[in-house]
Amino acid sequence: MDKIIIQGGRRLAGTVEISGAKNAVLPGFAASLLTEEEVHLHNIPKVRDVNTFCHLLASLGVMPETYGKNSCRLKHDGKTSFEADYNLVKTIRASILVLGPLLSRYGHARVSLPGGCAIGARPVDMHIEGLKRLGAAITIDHGYIEAKAKRLRGAEYSFNKTTVTGTENLLMAATLAKGRTTLKNCAVEPEIVDLAELLISMGAKIKGQGTTTIIIDGVEALKGADHTVIPDRIETGTFMIAAAITGGGITLRHCLPETLTAVIDKLRETGIEIITEEDSIEVKMNGSICPADVETLPYPAFPTDMQAQYMALMTRSNGVSVIKENIFENRFMHIAELKRMGASIEVSGRTAVIKGGTSLSGARVMATDLRASASLILAGLVAEGETVVDRIYHIDRGYEGIEKKLGLLGARIERVKS
Repeated sequence: MDKIIIQGGRRLAGTVEISGAKNAVLPGFAASLLTEEEVHLHNIPKVRDVNTFCHLLASLGVMPETYGKNSCRLKHDGKTSFEADYNLVKTIRASILVLGPLLSRYGHARVSLPGGCAIGARPVDMHIEGLKRLGAAITIDHGYIEAKAKRLRGAEYSFNKTTVTGTENLLMAATLAKGRTTLKNCAVEPEIVDLAELLISMGAKIKGQGTTTIIIDGVEALKGADHTVIPDRIETGTFMIAAAITGGGITLRHCLPETLTAVIDKLRETGIEIITEEDSIEVKMNGSICPADVETLPYPAFPTDMQAQYMALMTRSNGVSVIKENIFENRFMHIAELKRMGASIEVSGRTAVIKGGTSLSGARVMATDLRASASLILAGLVAEGETVVDRIYHIDRGYEGIEKKLGLLGARIERVKS
């Protein structure tokens, strides 16, 4: 098992290229199940979750073929399977996204209940209830969701709380349903808009993407498409904090600042200088970091996927800050590891109080989930001495070569085989 070793104390400087958003790629992959024609996706990040989903698609009869720098051709091999096996989906929650497309196109799907990061309960009940509203007969047996429908029928469904994958699943399912589907209280994340744009290029009739109400008029069939995936906004935010926490200055290219408004506003509040262009961001940190409270909420508010990284930044502030986690109940697991490095953090329920200004020292720490691993690397960049981050397979799920990108910016960081 690999580990990352960091020698702290280096100021970051230079330019970093932001990769494609894995949270946009995965639903895009699932959408390829809706057509027999080829789907070409570009700006694909080389991360573990993408590789896992490629194996899942292959088991379902869609063969991914990479070409060029970061492009992927998705083509049916004529051997369709309706079952997403537990051994393929146990490590990746996004596997649930094949449920809607399989059911809508073939009338049958058998999908294992998914796994993924242990950051809190993320039930699939709204996926199931929504598909039932569209006319599916669904049972859950021996850990599998079994869904059948001769053809889904358009209907109105309102999510009882915002859900990204639930919105994506029902959006895809409704594209081939008979009649009109109206989805209410939808999530509005940029990745959902990206998926809708892909589906529209495949021939789907969709209105309202990016709002809480999406209307889909079902069609008889979808065609192939050529689509470039949006940049990863969470990787962008992580590198912005990397520049600030080290007192550095970097330029981020191939990013979308418009998808990070809440993060940019909060970082400016802490004293970070940020200059945005259409597809680039320049970050400079010349003075001290001011404390600023934050709470996580669904997009477009401050994202839960940036909470751990922001906490690492607040350990370097010149005062006390408060972070409230409203999305997942178990997303403070990185705190114990930050405290091993000398951070002063107190937790009460879903609220963490961070006393900044304490010195961080290098230590051996363990990643517990994807974003927690990023926060430990950020802390290691400014800790005195050597930091060793174990179980970095978590960070490989969502960051493409993070140690290489940080190294090019001046960090003393390496990946070592255990």
